Amino acid sequence: MQSLKAIIDALEPVDGGWKGAIPDTWLQGRTSYGGLSAALALHAAQQVESDLPPLRSALVAFIGPLSGAVTIRASKLRRGRNAAFIQADVESEAGLGLRATFVFMSAVESKVDHQVGSPPDFARPGPDDQTYKGENSNFFIQNFELLDRRDATVGPTEWLRWVRLQDRAGLDPMVELVAIADCLPPAALKLVGGPAPCSSMTWQLNVLGPQPATTDGWWLLRTNADYAKGGSSSQEMMIWNADGQPIAEQMQSVAIFA
Repeated sequence: MQSLKAIIDALEPVDGGWKGAIPDTWLQGRTSYGGLSAALALHAAQQVESDLPPLRSALVAFIGPLSGAVTIRASKLRRGRNAAFIQADVESEAGLGLRATFVFMSAVESKVDHQVGSPPDFARPGPDDQTYKGENSNFFIQNFELLDRRDATVGPTEWLRWVRLQDRAGLDPMVELVAIADCLPPAALKLVGGPAPCSSMTWQLNVLGPQPATTDGWWLLRTNADYAKGGSSSQEMMIWNADGQPIAEQMQSVAIFA
């Protein structure tokens, strides 16, 4: 099993970008796990300029399958006094698989200080809790440790999961966050009643602070589908750290072929 850090360290510079590979242990079906390909795109974007401010937002389009050898290219779209927009593409033999726009922005003085909501009542896993580790899985989930809440408090189109990377040493905190942020199954699959062909189409992630941090690598993820009809689903997603602080808000459009 190859860690995310090992995949990043193995990237080789090529003309206008980076050359790397998606290991089979990071696939979901015939394509890369979306969190991995987005994390690689973010890493490449961070190399465009050495003094980028913190990541604030990511707009990701999953255009086609990614597996095997990949090329990652990133370029600056615009940089102003506070914000920088960086585009990153990930391509494989099948063509363009992912295009992302990352927005990096410095904090500015503001009289506004507002946030709402609180984390679900779901305690962080302790040393005696039985978590799931996917060592024997031929799926990207083998790279994670997780604990799902499955009681009656979880809604019919909702997932609630504690998750952490099994090997996260040496990772940039933003890259780690993006890598775990897509770790929940599409919420609309709960309406199907079991596994079904599906594909994320677009993904937006807004970071709620300058630098994500948590305890023992644990993050609490929640997703809930607001709409599912005609093969298209829209879901809202949220991430908290181990102390219950909101870390990121997300939205995804997912195609469900069932």
